[in-house]
Amino acid sequence: MMNDLGLLVPLLAGLLLGILFFGGLWWTVQRAMSSKWAGLWFFASLLLRTAIVLVGFYLACGEAWQRWLAALLGFAVARLLITRMSRPAVTALEGDHAP
Repeated sequence: MMNDLGLLVPLLAGLLLGILFFGGLWWTVQRAMSSKWAGLWFFASLLLRTAIVLVGFYLACGEAWQRWLAALLGFAVARLLITRMSRPAVTALEGDHAP
């Protein structure tokens, strides 16, 4: 049986890996859109980000499914955080839109 502290490490590792993965995706989109090699940027970024996350999950979780579940939860929370932080600010109730 695994205690709660044993799940904290994979949860934090999943959060960190998620921030790295989705933050790296955001960074790639920013760089690739102004490059004539956008396809190469996206492909190389996908390979690098995926490799880092898979190795990180394996090192943090081992073979315990509970640790994998905690890491995936941290990864999903990181996705929500990065998505919310990278969204452009919504300007509500401004008069320059159609009724």
